[in-house]
Amino acid sequence: MMIKQLSETLINQIAAGEVIERPASAAKELIENAIDAGATRIEVATAGGGKTLLRIVDNGCGMGPEDLELSIRRHCTSKISQTLFDIRSLGFRGEALPSIGSVAKLTITSRPAGAPAGAEISVQGGKVGSVRPAAANPGTTVEVRDLFFATPARLKFLKTEKAEAAAITEIVKRMAIAFPGIRFVLSGTDRSTLEFPSTGDDHLARIAQILGADFRDNAIALDAEREDVKLTGFAGVPTFNRGNSAHQYAFVNGRPVQDKQILSAIRGAYAETIPHGRYPVAVLSLALDPALVDVNVHPAKSDVRFRDPGLVRGLIVGAVRQALQREGDRSSTTGAGGMLRAFRPGFNPQPSANWSAGTSPYRPVGNDTIPMTAAYPSPGASSGFAFAEGGQAAFEALSQPTARSEASVVTAAAEPVSNFPLGAARAQVHANYIVAQTGDGLVIVDQHAAHERLVFEQMRKALTGRRLPSQGLLIPEIIDLPEEDCDRLMMHAPTLEQLGLAVERFGPGAIAVRETPAMLGEMDVTGLIKDLADEIAEWDTADRLSARLEHVAATMACHGSVRSGRQLRVEEMNALLRQMEQTPGSGQCNHGRPTYVELKLSDIERLFGRS
Repeated sequence: MMIKQLSETLINQIAAGEVIERPASAAKELIENAIDAGATRIEVATAGGGKTLLRIVDNGCGMGPEDLELSIRRHCTSKISQTLFDIRSLGFRGEALPSIGSVAKLTITSRPAGAPAGAEISVQGGKVGSVRPAAANPGTTVEVRDLFFATPARLKFLKTEKAEAAAITEIVKRMAIAFPGIRFVLSGTDRSTLEFPSTGDDHLARIAQILGADFRDNAIALDAEREDVKLTGFAGVPTFNRGNSAHQYAFVNGRPVQDKQILSAIRGAYAETIPHGRYPVAVLSLALDPALVDVNVHPAKSDVRFRDPGLVRGLIVGAVRQALQREGDRSSTTGAGGMLRAFRPGFNPQPSANWSAGTSPYRPVGNDTIPMTAAYPSPGASSGFAFAEGGQAAFEALSQPTARSEASVVTAAAEPVSNFPLGAARAQVHANYIVAQTGDGLVIVDQHAAHERLVFEQMRKALTGRRLPSQGLLIPEIIDLPEEDCDRLMMHAPTLEQLGLAVERFGPGAIAVRETPAMLGEMDVTGLIKDLADEIAEWDTADRLSARLEHVAATMACHGSVRSGRQLRVEEMNALLRQMEQTPGSGQCNHGRPTYVELKLSDIERLFGRS
């Protein structure tokens, strides 16, 4: 079989397999071109999830007839010249337009500012038409119709129109966050119109447009620099979290990326502060010399490689943790909102699944009882149990409010509240919750969760000092591993030694473990070593051992903290509040749940219709 040169159309279709994977890929490439052209307004229109129609309109610099003809040729670009070490634009490969034109019906209409007329060129399935005059506003309009009509097999691998439209929306959101000075409009027959007005230099305002107004109230500003790498952005407080990682955005020199190393650093920074299965909300922007990062890893340009990945990871983890220690102890504003909704008329709690017609019609509250039928109305009764008039009848059997010492809560003596962020303890209710008065509201503290965090932080300090105590194995554990895994483990042997794990080579393809951390007790040494080897191979870190040690510390703290149901003296309650104020991360327990919620006086006044 003889070797032959492929046709230009076939070459472009092969390239399109990597560059244009779905309609969202085409939208990303075209929006990047518009941004590189200096656009301040970008409009995106779609139909059929982008498969039927994808139109990008911008007010950028535009192109003349000569540039328009070159733009649809492969590897023709105005963004780089002789080197890949100084890339300062989003696009640079010169592959997007010819790749799209090889698999779709592509039309480009453009007019430079000041030109008397515009020009237009069309490409259908790789067949290039001639440049012709066209009426056009300054800027460029790129219209893509019938994507993948020239490669029908690709259409079978696309998702539903709704899913493809959602992917394009996500692309526009990421670009909008990265460039707050640009106005974005997303419309079409397959969606509701979405508009993001320009916010100029107010980056947080643009982020609030994307992530919601709640993020503004629960975000901590980041501004850190290490050597030649600068990190800016915003990190959400730990109690403001989500059910997936879709609300984590990372940018490198303005380029949206989905880099697993950055996402790993975010997870590490929030370790022990967020419940399992929940994810932090964060927007991180890295700025560094283009020579220190390789963006030419993949044609999609969503992955990057840093020259010093350890430096970048350390910067992210350190900056986020410092921000959380500085401001992350405050409770999420959404927690107070949920509490307010629970108190408002119309809130209808459902009875426990364990309650049935055969259970007692009364339940204790303090020293009194409430009829269960009043607390949980039957389906035929009027809905809404809270502080509405219908619900108040349930409390008729209770004693009236009193200032006498026989009240059913532990009441604290008066103490100044203005000097303390968490105020002064005023009562303990249900032998588990401390009610404290602050200068502008009140705080409700879960005493067990709060003390559990305090104990854990004390134990964690012991892990960051001198070498952890270890226990020698009577017979060293020999683990067979691939040679490359052995090499990686030995590179990190000093770090493992500091954590109490002593390893050494045992001939080719084997590791000998002579000591293990005393805190871990009896353990699966082979499983730990293999997990460490896998993690070092993937992330080039050795955090798994440290995480296991912290898990042990967290478990011990849980068993050694103040238990629910224990009544505390006033002095003990105030001492707990003061310790919380002085301890980083005390806003969440070891499992990531909030240790307290805060209600402002204005919120309380709204409950009683005073505002």
